Amino acid sequence: MFKSFFPNPRLFFISVVVYSAICSFIWYGFNEQIGAFFGFDLKSSAPVIGLGHFVTDSFLLFYYYYFVCTILFAAFWFKVSKHPWRWWSIVGAAFILFSTYFSVQVSVAINNWRRPFFDLVQEALQKSGSQASENTNFVASEETISSISSELFDLIIIFSEIAFLAIFVFVVTRFFVSHFVFRWRTAMNEYYTAQWKQVRHIEGASQRIQEDTMRFAGIMESLGVSIVDAVMTLFAFLPVLWALSEYVKELPIVGEIAHPLFVASLVWSIFGTGLLAIVGIKLPGLEFKNQRVEAAFRKELVYGEDDASRAQPLTLKELFADVRKNYFRLYFNYMYFNIARMLYLQADNIFVYILLIPTIAAGAITFGILQQILTAFTQVSNSFQYLVNSWTTIVELLSVYKRLTSFEAAIKHEPLPGLDAVAS
Repeated sequence: MFKSFFPNPRLFFISVVVYSAICSFIWYGFNEQIGAFFGFDLKSSAPVIGLGHFVTDSFLLFYYYYFVCTILFAAFWFKVSKHPWRWWSIVGAAFILFSTYFSVQVSVAINNWRRPFFDLVQEALQKSGSQASENTNFVASEETISSISSELFDLIIIFSEIAFLAIFVFVVTRFFVSHFVFRWRTAMNEYYTAQWKQVRHIEGASQRIQEDTMRFAGIMESLGVSIVDAVMTLFAFLPVLWALSEYVKELPIVGEIAHPLFVASLVWSIFGTGLLAIVGIKLPGLEFKNQRVEAAFRKELVYGEDDASRAQPLTLKELFADVRKNYFRLYFNYMYFNIARMLYLQADNIFVYILLIPTIAAGAITFGILQQILTAFTQVSNSFQYLVNSWTTIVELLSVYKRLTSFEAAIKHEPLPGLDAVAS
């Protein structure tokens, strides 16, 4: 799976983690010093509304920094390994990371836009509402209407510019990811088919090469981008949520704590992730066994096409009974998993509002700040809740991974790992 596409996978992924940690530490620890050295001003704290958000000194420095770090890492591995897929696996992955980070920053830009827009909406409604209550015949002056309308239209145009950029980045990223993952599938296909004479006698070899590599690529296309997006969202929105926490002084029941929104988001997300991991712990094994019993049933039917003594009704009935038994176990386990998952997700819809009740009741924030808090909290929570939102897909990926691992063990004449060594 990985050897076919990445150079020396074990060392490669270890180097990715270590190198990323070092680069992140340097960036977050010394970015101001690096910026000052090259003449960039990174001390401006006021958010820029609109497309200017992406060409501030901080962003320009990050673009250069990321490009240099990528070039150095790619040059090292190009020198160490002449892997045929190195351009796609290394440079292509770096491009996906950058485009995903950029798309997350588009969300940050939209969140910055929310405050002035909704504050203006609140100001207009309060002004017209208070004056109308004093005078039932009140009609706002044309000058007031024109001024507010002009400001609102200007902000909507700014939103449209950001939205069109978001669409462009999303389409380009998805298009590139589709090609990236298909190259990965191509690499796996070439790796397995090159050993076809050796693997053709392994049970289910054709299914592993065609169906499982296809499913692995398809799942990685959605799941891989999702996990990168979740990590990048955390990097982008955690500082935002940390800053917005200054507007919230206390939480219900808990009272006053430091950075309450940040802490609440972390605790709530860890709780949900742990809950779903415990409740759904049996699902990967059941999905794996499901493929085995289905394969046994299908294999007997295929043999029966050429051999009249095979695929007898009694045999098929027994094999299908195994299919039925495993499916019913899956249905039962998914039932209580879905109960826990939906209860948590429904509670998640109102959790942030519960946290903000004391703050809203005290009138301590404006409508624009409320919108920023809701968006930032949701983004951070969803990133922490990656396992919650993607568990069923992760289960399917683990099932495919287990089957391909067993397939590769059979190729190498090694003992079958885990469940595959147990008779079905």
